[in-house]
Amino acid sequence: MKALVKERAEPGLWLADVPEPAPGPGDVLIKVLRTGICGTDLHIRDYDGWAQQAVRTPIVLGHEFVGEVVDTGAGVTEITAGDLVSGEGHLVCGKCRNCLAGRRHLCRATVGLGVGRDGSFAEYVALPASNVWVHRVPVDLDVAAVFDPFGNAVHTALSFPVVGEDVLITGAGPIGLMAAAVARHAGARNVVVTDVSEQRLELAREVGVSLALNVGEATIADGQRQLGLREGFDVGMEMSGRPEALRDMLANMTHGGRIAMLGLPSEDFAVDWASIVTSMITIKGIYGREMFETWYAMSVLLEGGLDLGPVITGRYPYTDFEAAFADAASGTGGKVILDWTA
Repeated sequence: MKALVKERAEPGLWLADVPEPAPGPGDVLIKVLRTGICGTDLHIRDYDGWAQQAVRTPIVLGHEFVGEVVDTGAGVTEITAGDLVSGEGHLVCGKCRNCLAGRRHLCRATVGLGVGRDGSFAEYVALPASNVWVHRVPVDLDVAAVFDPFGNAVHTALSFPVVGEDVLITGAGPIGLMAAAVARHAGARNVVVTDVSEQRLELAREVGVSLALNVGEATIADGQRQLGLREGFDVGMEMSGRPEALRDMLANMTHGGRIAMLGLPSEDFAVDWASIVTSMITIKGIYGREMFETWYAMSVLLEGGLDLGPVITGRYPYTDFEAAFADAASGTGGKVILDWTA
């Protein structure tokens, strides 16, 4: 079968022929229909410092996908051939304290699909049935392909109550845009998204934010004044990993404000901890999705009319992966999809 492979310990990706996986006991074999390109995939392509530590070559990339079940291993009873499915990209041990307590998203032995084991940028992928989400109601294939990052957005956006609250989201990348759509759909009063890319801010306007603010031209405090906010934001969602973004967010939160932090900084940086203490700010780190409560929430949100269409801005056949990766790396668009049926 064809697959996108990190063949060598150097920058680049290769479209190669690899053996088709076989489902073992408890596994599901899936014919991949579409995949989404993630920032993690860009890091692996570039073979930066993180990728050099995290990845052992050769490996098939990819963890965002939708596909059709074609076979199941022994012991699989709730999933059948023909089911349309997406996959939870965090494979957990099932034995640690958190796994046994039902907190699988907190497993310390998590292995990432497409990072620690062969992934979904291929014509077929095998996955434990416990990591498979069956789409029981109709769903757009492009949206189903990005259920993994959509889950990051939902986990972040619903970490704190947002009904009637004023929400600040720093970073209008794909997950920030999806989080903005979720917060608005879930009943936030105002949703403000910041970035320095006008193209991405225009996407934020398409998903219905109250204010898309270019922080290269105006401050968050300016945005507050424009919206008539007197005491700051109630809920913050930090999606960029940028030190200045978190500092600006902290400076514009109300006392008792709550921040969900998904953006992953590339290095250590200082913040005003005295202000965090005296303003009684809560900061919660977010990594991945709650299995499978977040997935249930995703499906229900889509059933309720949540529209993620504006967030998906690039569609390519898998043979044009180089153009697709360049698009995803440009920092100006939303999610980029690879079609594996082309």
